[in-house]
Amino acid sequence: MRDPSPYRVCFVCTGNICRSPMAESVFRAHAAEAGLDGLLEVDSAGTGPWHEGDGADRRTIDVLTAHGYEQDHIARQFRAEWFDRLDLVIALDSGHLHELRALAPTPHHAAKVRLLRSYDPDADHDALGGLDVPDPYFGGLNDFEECLAMIESAGGGLLDAVAGAIDTAESTSKAAESTSAENASAADDPAAGPDAGRESA
Repeated sequence: MRDPSPYRVCFVCTGNICRSPMAESVFRAHAAEAGLDGLLEVDSAGTGPWHEGDGADRRTIDVLTAHGYEQDHIARQFRAEWFDRLDLVIALDSGHLHELRALAPTPHHAAKVRLLRSYDPDADHDALGGLDVPDPYFGGLNDFEECLAMIESAGGGLLDAVAGAIDTAESTSKAAESTSAENASAADDPAAGPDAGRESA
């Protein structure tokens, strides 16, 4: 089992130039504000290869910059082999969710895939498409602003979930280290052996 830290999150949309790089930038900024630097790695990818090697869409950059977020992005396609090293794969809409789970090598890997807006308490969890972040690519700047608002609205819930997972992993690691140290101490101390404290017959 690998070291539980850093916790690795990857945001995934279609081409990795609009929604997922936006979500990556927003979540990285919020994680830094929460003091999770060094405990968390955040990146993004697309389900397809259409924009590999390109930067983020200019409208994504403009909206992020206007709201004070930094970004330095090169698009890439998500690979099935990444599941092993990732802790959480965040899909931006239900189409991505189904594609990613179908790509997952095992049910364990598929369980790592979640919808971003499932972490938003104000999203309509019952409506068809209610947890999707719509693709703004064919729209205008207002569509990108709406995309950002949805991402920010889900960010707090996602951050709480990730922080909780990091705390749990750290606690488990510390407990394992403590048990290992106790076992090593017992092995080095003959008085702590199975006959310790027993009287002679």
